[in-house]
Amino acid sequence: MSSQEVLRSASILASYNVVLQVSFRILTFLLNAFTLRFVSKELIGVVNVRLTLLYSTLVFLSREAFRKACLSGEQTSGPNHSWRQVINLLWLTLPLGLVWAVLLVPVWLWLLEVPDPQTVPYYGPAVVLFGLAGVQELLAEPLWFLAQAHMFVRVKVVSESVAMIAKCLITVALVVTARDWGLYIFAAAHVAYTAVLVLCYVLYFIHFLGSEEAHKKNFPVKSVRDLLPCGLNGKPLIDWSLAGLTWSFFKQSFLKQLLTEGERYVMTFLNVLSFGDQGVYDIVSNLGSMVARFIFWPIEESFYIFFAKVLERGCDVEKQKQEEVSVAADVLESLLKLVTLIGLIITVFGYTYADLALDIYGGSLLSSGAGPTLLRCYSCYVLLMAVNGVSECFVFAAMSQKEVDKYNLVMLAFSVSFLFLSYVLTRWAGGVGFILANCLNMGLRILHSLLYIHNYFRHSPWKPLRGLLPSPLLLLTLFISAVVPGVSQSVFCCDRGWLLRLLHVGCGAVCLFCVLAVVVVTETRLVQFVESQLLPQYRKKRT
Repeated sequence: MSSQEVLRSASILASYNVVLQVSFRILTFLLNAFTLRFVSKELIGVVNVRLTLLYSTLVFLSREAFRKACLSGEQTSGPNHSWRQVINLLWLTLPLGLVWAVLLVPVWLWLLEVPDPQTVPYYGPAVVLFGLAGVQELLAEPLWFLAQAHMFVRVKVVSESVAMIAKCLITVALVVTARDWGLYIFAAAHVAYTAVLVLCYVLYFIHFLGSEEAHKKNFPVKSVRDLLPCGLNGKPLIDWSLAGLTWSFFKQSFLKQLLTEGERYVMTFLNVLSFGDQGVYDIVSNLGSMVARFIFWPIEESFYIFFAKVLERGCDVEKQKQEEVSVAADVLESLLKLVTLIGLIITVFGYTYADLALDIYGGSLLSSGAGPTLLRCYSCYVLLMAVNGVSECFVFAAMSQKEVDKYNLVMLAFSVSFLFLSYVLTRWAGGVGFILANCLNMGLRILHSLLYIHNYFRHSPWKPLRGLLPSPLLLLTLFISAVVPGVSQSVFCCDRGWLLRLLHVGCGAVCLFCVLAVVVVTETRLVQFVESQLLPQYRKKRT
């Protein structure tokens, strides 16, 4: 594939991923709003913090390193025999997941504080079922890799959509009809989610392999049997250079998991917040990061593939194909500009509308107490999340294995400092302390990534970091958009009736329209990038 073809494929993948994540977040948003009316905040805290942490830790540590290593361009574009080695390597995620399950489930069962069985029933079986769900999802890992490497966007969209719908339907049905099941409700729904996800991938590849479409695309896997681990005549079972890169990413993944889920680990192992407070914090943080997750994360995932395929890992800019480096630099600049603007908009409007959003979403359970303050702080944190995601996306794709190993030490320092800051600041400021610690840690990670990008392009004519600088007119418009809704909040919101609330919302809508209009006028290059790269499938549908 040429760099332009890879860019188009990555752009389509990012667009579909954004749509997928938007759908997921809307479903999860509605599901949480529904369950808040039926279950206690303590039950929500145990599910969304402790059990979800067990599942995410098991899955992340089992597969993340394999995904990053195997999606590197120089490995996935090799001759057909290398695909068998890659598939063999990916099947190692399953036994690794079993090992993590054996290690983690006893910790969650016996070493952590057990919730009150009257308030949170069936904790033990739920822990086992969430661990089982994590191991079950790893069965689809070789299939997920093949779909991602060949840009099969539909299978990912359909599989995850069907699985999420099944999870939501089961959760709603059990919450309404069997509320006394407690944690069994959420555990059963999660096991069903991973089972449906695996089944969809299996059915797709059973249908695809051997088809005329697979033959036309010269798909390297010819039959279902080839998807299973098997030996290679006269060749190693796996590619050991790829295994070495996986080990480097594994050490990094362990540290990245500490950074990504650091506040959950602190809450789970140090008991700095009660289960009820954990539930409120998790709901608020999920609400605050909703846009970040369904926009920033899909962009990061999809364009990591683009950068990994276009750039030669660990090679200086001068020694690479200049046309491809130019495309990569332009894309990086546009992505930084895009996520910076989105982050600024979320920060400006999220800070003002935090009270109203929580009151509509969860009633007095969320809008009273520390909820609004948490959401305001999280709105500011979203801007840092935006910049960090794209900058690290590029850095991880461009680093050599030696640089990855070196960065693991940096990540270790970040992890230790973050956990320490989380504990200290949470003791001082409650849930807000987690967000402050995240902001400080994220700022350090961004600084490291920006320094790497600056040095990477230092001796080249491209300066992609200019994407971080919005136009002065846009900054002025954002400032006005922060002041005007702030005044309308004091006049119209939030306990003076729905009509005045609507006036407050209308004021924000006008300000948002003005901001978007200024973006269209002043950021023409960014608008062209979004239209030509991030929205190609919509143009195809219209034609």
